[in-house]
Amino acid sequence: MTPTLILASSSPFRRMLMQNAGLTFEAHAAEIDERAIEAPLEKNGASPDEVALVLARAKAKEVSGRFPGALVIGSDQTLSLGEKVFHKPKDMADAANHLTELSGKTHRLNSAIALCRDGELLWDHVAHASLTMRSLGAEFIDQHLQRVGNKAMSSVGAYQLEGEGIQLFEKIDGDYFTIIGLPLLPLLAKLRELGAING
Repeated sequence: MTPTLILASSSPFRRMLMQNAGLTFEAHAAEIDERAIEAPLEKNGASPDEVALVLARAKAKEVSGRFPGALVIGSDQTLSLGEKVFHKPKDMADAANHLTELSGKTHRLNSAIALCRDGELLWDHVAHASLTMRSLGAEFIDQHLQRVGNKAMSSVGAYQLEGEGIQLFEKIDGDYFTIIGLPLLPLLAKLRELGAING
């Protein structure tokens, strides 16, 4: 019997990617405190990749504990500029600070994915994308944030590449799925290998 597939996320973008790929699945958000998990990791100097992987695993494990036998996909994404790791902006002023700091520089998105069943980690993976933001003036940043509104607070970089955020960039290296936060090609390959989807 094909195992039930669950996406441990409330992200409409991740759900959309899986729906577009023709996957049959349920979505259930993980009940974890991400900041409480991140804080000791960052204090101990964990890399952006490690932070993303630990959070992806924690989400998949928590949800898989509630749905016995289901194959659960956990995912998380960090944004790093050199050694600095960015978090979702707290408010519009914080979003403006994010964009000001990223302006004219190349940052990296680190998208982690983990598969669990019955609380056991079966597989994990991290994919990367490099994004070069064009130089942005303070006036443009303010106008941009006024247009996109609260959406700016829903992503670590204070932008949505699938929306107006595309206007902020001059160069992107990496696949769309990794940028949105769900490395779909390696995930599909693993699901086929596990017999969870037709190969």
